[in-house]
Amino acid sequence: MRVTIYEGIEKIINIKRELKSQILPLENAIGKISSTNLYAKIPLPIFNNSAMDGYGLKGDFKEYKIVGKILAGDKKEIECKKKECIKITTGAMVPKCVDTIIPQENVEIKEDKIFIKKSVKKGANIRYMGEDIEIDEPIIKQGEQITSNYIPLLSSQGITHIKVFQTPRVAIIASGNELKMPYENLEDGQIYNSNIPYLFARLKELGCDVSFVGKAQDNLEDLKKVIENALNFDLIITSGGISVGEADYTKEAFKFFGFESIFEKVDIKPGKPTTFGKIKDTFVLNLPGNPLALAINFEIFGKVLVNILAGREDKYLNYIECKIDSDFNKNKPVPTALPGYFDGKQFKVAKKFAPNMVNVLNYSNGFIILDKMEIKKGEIVKFLPINWHFYSSKFVKFFS
Repeated sequence: MRVTIYEGIEKIINIKRELKSQILPLENAIGKISSTNLYAKIPLPIFNNSAMDGYGLKGDFKEYKIVGKILAGDKKEIECKKKECIKITTGAMVPKCVDTIIPQENVEIKEDKIFIKKSVKKGANIRYMGEDIEIDEPIIKQGEQITSNYIPLLSSQGITHIKVFQTPRVAIIASGNELKMPYENLEDGQIYNSNIPYLFARLKELGCDVSFVGKAQDNLEDLKKVIENALNFDLIITSGGISVGEADYTKEAFKFFGFESIFEKVDIKPGKPTTFGKIKDTFVLNLPGNPLALAINFEIFGKVLVNILAGREDKYLNYIECKIDSDFNKNKPVPTALPGYFDGKQFKVAKKFAPNMVNVLNYSNGFIILDKMEIKKGEIVKFLPINWHFYSSKFVKFFS
């Protein structure tokens, strides 16, 4: 069944898959997806504490008598009466008799008294219990990726291990007599297979457990053997061998194992022959053989599929609106992917690109999909980032 881009994505989103979980120590859970909802058991701060070194006091007087001292980590409650104060350090527990902390630089000390040089508002410089996070407040939700940003919060709750979804296991299959792996010698009429190393690296970047299960020659029996070795994976990805060529046996080989097609062919340029389906509990994504077409269609369909298999809540593609820096006309009415570079202000279409080209994404950080036949310089486009790290080769001033 032929689909539009949106229809293809919708069919991938609607797949049913039971995800398995495992428990990992926090240090090994970076990049994994939480499979559970966790809630705060400890308020933060856990008690009222001082935000700076100074004096704890109550009321609005010009002088106070120092009646005690509390350091960070002290477990004591000091009573202070009217016009009395307590010397206190940053992080120390604030006694009940104190409602304000005045910084030490705001006072003058004479013997056992302080004299206020500059007053502060009532309640100033106290970090109140629960103002950061309250008991039963969510600290991480199912489907959220565990990044370094979560570690301080999880650790503050005494959490050392967390339940996460198991990493998607992806098998990559290579086929084609004319294609050689980079470690093989080339003969006349042969080229190196750049798709397999690219897919392996890209899937690793997305947090998958990737295996290259083998290269099959262009014959049915050889393909069957390689496919059989991949049927215990969550996902199989192939490149090429899905067009109508006489030597394209991929479809026939997968049908032998009971392949159920979910969609065949997509209204997109490049990458029309992209196919998606499944064999029992293993999903199969057949991508085009041309390198740029493969990369673009993986970003549109494969990345969403991987996100679903990983258990991500934020599984959908998102975009950045920006202006295009030049006019562009396309020659066919089908939605067309245009690779290029977004510099933070505008999108510049790659100088040259074609489905078979390799040296395109190297100079691109994403792409747009143009639906209408032409677009004018300065019009707003929706930029889809790839492997998004937004740095600059030159120092830029970034204050707002």
